[in-house]
Amino acid sequence: MSQEKLDLVFIGLTITSTWGNGHATTYRALLKELRKRGHRITFLERDVPWYSENREFSELPYCEVGLYGSLDELRERYAERVKQADFVIVGSYVPDGIAVGEWVTAVARNGKAFYDIDTPVTLAALQAGRCQYLSAALPQKYDLYLSFTGGPTLGYIETQLRAPRARALYCSVDPALYFPEKRDQRWDLAYLGTYAADRQPALDELLRSVAGLHPEKRFAVAGPQYPEDIIWPENVLRIEHLPATEHREFYNSQAFTLNLTRADMRKAGYSPSVRLFEAAACGVAIMSDEWPGLHEIFTPGTEILLVRNAGDVTSNMQMDPEERFRLAERARQRTLRFHTAGVRALELESYLVQTLSSLRGLKAKRSGSRQRPEAAALSSR
Repeated sequence: MSQEKLDLVFIGLTITSTWGNGHATTYRALLKELRKRGHRITFLERDVPWYSENREFSELPYCEVGLYGSLDELRERYAERVKQADFVIVGSYVPDGIAVGEWVTAVARNGKAFYDIDTPVTLAALQAGRCQYLSAALPQKYDLYLSFTGGPTLGYIETQLRAPRARALYCSVDPALYFPEKRDQRWDLAYLGTYAADRQPALDELLRSVAGLHPEKRFAVAGPQYPEDIIWPENVLRIEHLPATEHREFYNSQAFTLNLTRADMRKAGYSPSVRLFEAAACGVAIMSDEWPGLHEIFTPGTEILLVRNAGDVTSNMQMDPEERFRLAERARQRTLRFHTAGVRALELESYLVQTLSSLRGLKAKRSGSRQRPEAAALSSR
């Protein structure tokens, strides 16, 4: 693995707040590991009220954090950093993301990448002509398309969106923050996730209805933006917002955790959620909906439990505690081997170095072709 030290600029949705998003924990874990490998990192984030009101950090030890209030301020304050960086990486859901991408791809002198933490959602929005952070023309202007979704989607990105390079960069977990610890079991089954209309029917079937059928058991749903008209059974604790600093305690207080996937991601497959790896790293047994590629992440039946209806959930909750522990431990060991932020940092580093090498070779080739006529003229004298 190359030890070339890179100057990296990320322009992302947020790294300072986990309110209503899974981006912040992903960026924090990845950038911390990149810094350990000696890379210089700047993270630029739009300063918006909903994150500023729920901001957990304003400074981080592993990267410089820059907040900007508008597109004009981004251009004025950080133009030189963007120009000089070895690689500029623009994330999905960045406010004014299309304008940001057009500016970056025009101004940056070296590598430019798009980091899609929402790939199936992005592609569906592009097809419908309503994506607000990526236009149909932008992927071909980036040198590298980093995708939270692997599998056949990568081929689609290269052939249909004409991205020069599409590479899978799944989410990951920081094992220094997510690990097993002894806690009182507060819930038989719990779920962590922001409200999504396309996920709600599964949550209703796999948790809310189960809670109604089993008043003797305890449940929890943590996450913002759930409609006030949802009626929760009395044995379901609703937590409006759970900061990342409390995620480990939350997971370690459950017998089982529920993983649910948004419709676009379930259809595309190969889109593991960051919550999946967080829960596994904490050693909690996971029940999950099913989607293509899941078997490449965890082995159903021995590392994860697939659930299709309330009956599956009820049956799983009767599992012997020792068997449940063994299932969770197998998932934890696989996560520590293949899905930590350290592993992702190595993958990203290799993608960036390979892309830069290719770009430098292309520049040298173009430079050589421009010099050949003059060289030929000199040699003929």
